[in-house]
Amino acid sequence: MFSHVMVGVSDLEKSKKFYDAVFETLGLGPGVDNKGRYFYVGPAGVFAITVPINGAPATHGNGSTIGFRVESSEQGDAWHAAGLTHGGKADEDPPGLRESGMYLAYLRDPDGNKLCALCPPQ
Repeated sequence: MFSHVMVGVSDLEKSKKFYDAVFETLGLGPGVDNKGRYFYVGPAGVFAITVPINGAPATHGNGSTIGFRVESSEQGDAWHAAGLTHGGKADEDPPGLRESGMYLAYLRDPDGNKLCALCPPQ
């Protein structure tokens, strides 16, 4: 259904370091520059970051979450740790299994965008 997700950021290079680190844990290479935006291409779609082209400040969506599938809780823990090390902030409950058997880990990127690593019940 989706081809890509793009979020606005206030400091492109700081955000690139954050996203390079979290996506490396998912087996994706560093962001590729295209006209001042960085793109992360995976088998299921594209994620991108950009400074807003309208010149207004970047803001995060209140109530919005962008989810990334991980293959295991270990990969999710690595994703979460990489995010914290590179300027992200923990959000919601600590990473782990929920009552449903699903693994979830939540982060806020350096601009406050809410991200989630999800591993379905195995």
